[in-house]
Amino acid sequence: MKNTMLTLTVVLIASFAMAADEPAMKHGSTMDTSSGASAAAKIKQAMSAAPADIAADATILDWPDTPNGEMKQLRAGTNGWTCMPSGPTVFGEASLEDPMCLDSTFMAWAGAWMTKKDPQVKSMGIAYMLRGDKGVSNTDPFATRPTADNYWIVSPPHIMVVTPDLSQLEGMSTDPHNGGPWVMWKGTKYAHIMVPTVPVPKAAKGKK
Repeated sequence: MKNTMLTLTVVLIASFAMAADEPAMKHGSTMDTSSGASAAAKIKQAMSAAPADIAADATILDWPDTPNGEMKQLRAGTNGWTCMPSGPTVFGEASLEDPMCLDSTFMAWAGAWMTKKDPQVKSMGIAYMLRGDKGVSNTDPFATRPTADNYWIVSPPHIMVVTPDLSQLEGMSTDPHNGGPWVMWKGTKYAHIMVPTVPVPKAAKGKK
């Protein structure tokens, strides 16, 4: 029953996102959000990651300019969601961070992942990346570039879902090209569900 409820929830989330997504940019295109970009440009890009009714009242944070810096608030929010623009290029290394909007549960999960701590997920969490991403390993939570065996995948617009019970993910596909949701980082404590809102491009398939 739990697995059935999780599947129904994922389907409903995907249906809502596909209906609500009115992209201002095509997948793969970006606005300039380097350190010299205006706060208004960064806010606009951050908001493009989620449906408008969520982004409108979300807190907007900007990435730090240095690896150990702190996030900077560009706008206070009221609905419990946090949106961020693309990360800056730091010391010549392109950021893997793309525009995203996270609810409070997913925000805490992301904090645990970034600090390599155990996620303390107490309820289902949701994150939107309706601009897609530049690429990430489907198997290694901490990979920063593609290798011959880390199955690098560039995802189109999608939603991410975390659940407090990772056993619910058993039996779900790990193949981004299966035509629906898949589990990323399965077998790790950072496993989560990827829900594409458009088909995953064949050209984006990585090496298993």
